[in-house]
Amino acid sequence: MKILDPHAIDGKFPAPDEQFDLIVVGAGRAGTTTAIRAALSGASVLLIDENPVAGAVIGNDVPLFFGGRATAAVHHPDRLVEQLFRANPELEAAFDAGVDVRLGTVAWGLYVPNAALRALPGPLLGIADAEASRMVGFRRLVLATGARDIAMAFPGWDQPGVMGAQGFAALLTCYDALASRRIVIVGSGDLALQTARLALERGIAVAGIVEIADRIEGDPGIAESLGVPVFLSHTIAATDGGIDGVEHVTLAPLTDDATRTTLECDTIVLAIGVTPATELIEAAGTVANGLVQLVGDSATVQAPADERLLAWASALGRHAPPKTIVCQCEAVTRADLLGVQPPRYLDRPARLATRSLGTLLADGPAHPDQIKRLTRAGMGPCQGRRCREQVRCLLAVEQGVLPSEVPVASFRAPVRPVPLSVLADWNEDAGMTAGWDVWFGIPTQWTPYAAIGTPEEAEHVTGLGGTLHV
Repeated sequence: MKILDPHAIDGKFPAPDEQFDLIVVGAGRAGTTTAIRAALSGASVLLIDENPVAGAVIGNDVPLFFGGRATAAVHHPDRLVEQLFRANPELEAAFDAGVDVRLGTVAWGLYVPNAALRALPGPLLGIADAEASRMVGFRRLVLATGARDIAMAFPGWDQPGVMGAQGFAALLTCYDALASRRIVIVGSGDLALQTARLALERGIAVAGIVEIADRIEGDPGIAESLGVPVFLSHTIAATDGGIDGVEHVTLAPLTDDATRTTLECDTIVLAIGVTPATELIEAAGTVANGLVQLVGDSATVQAPADERLLAWASALGRHAPPKTIVCQCEAVTRADLLGVQPPRYLDRPARLATRSLGTLLADGPAHPDQIKRLTRAGMGPCQGRRCREQVRCLLAVEQGVLPSEVPVASFRAPVRPVPLSVLADWNEDAGMTAGWDVWFGIPTQWTPYAAIGTPEEAEHVTGLGGTLHV
């Protein structure tokens, strides 16, 4: 007779709250078009988009690098919904086609059955709005999640007024909630020139475009037509600010540090490049296939080449002192990262002073996840969206390899900051609840609740060495 483990997880996962033929994540042009076509063919379609993003989340620079330049308008959800429909008229067409459209809804986790997840009832997507979280099933998933900005540290970059080009465009065009009036753009490629043109069209002054190379990376003709000062072979030497953030930026030529140019501005827009926003699929440990597909920018955008990334990291770090913040969420400095030091709110014993990235590399290649655990760089609310590429470049330089040879730090669900009050499953099945003590009750470390106050508790403490309770 076959004896089943009553505490096995098999059969305890509930069926998904809802089931769809197709779920599309991202209601931009690519996602909306995909959803409409599928609905018109007779499929049941769910289209979700995290916009309008809550003001508090925007303040944490999620999902884009908004840089503290959002106006109070982001705290009025109804107004933002109206703005979204103005920015994307196709949303109304999606409603008319029978698409189940849900705005202000994040996709925080993707779970695809595999060797480690055989107990799942099928492929699941974790979604949440401001009220509740739920698991939805699907036959096919399309990610139209776009791209995010690549950020690089420089002196003073951790104050309000430093933002990404994608965040700049979103606040200006989708939300109409941008507080900037005079900007400096870092980078001179197509993204930078598009940002400059958009700013000028909306009445925002562009004080200058900063480029580390000796030529414009984008179309020189477009750059000339903008009529904006371009500072070639320059980098940022200092950024001065006040109570509201950036007020001036000081530029220095890469060939002559003594010559400085100071530009008045309230915003510095990083337009170095973008990378696909594929956190969901990365955290799931899967790849695009017949079940999960990428469309739009998330499928086509290319991050800058290794040489370009390293050049920007080196040039912007040229005047950055060791105390320059790399990870803003956890206040990890360049010195902390290169010294592999724990967070400043923890003790730093003298023996840790002998540790450095060099000593770590003596044991083999360093992985950003290892650095994350030791320093907390990338562990904050933004999940490394502002420091991921910086850490990768620093590790590449120290190891003498290209950035593409260094893995990026991994994402883990939830890939969006979701409150525990929303994420919690308040209606958990009794069978699932009964298993928690066993699944996490490691005898040598923990005493299950069920054993507290019983003779078994003494056995855990004296016989097994456990001193803690779950």
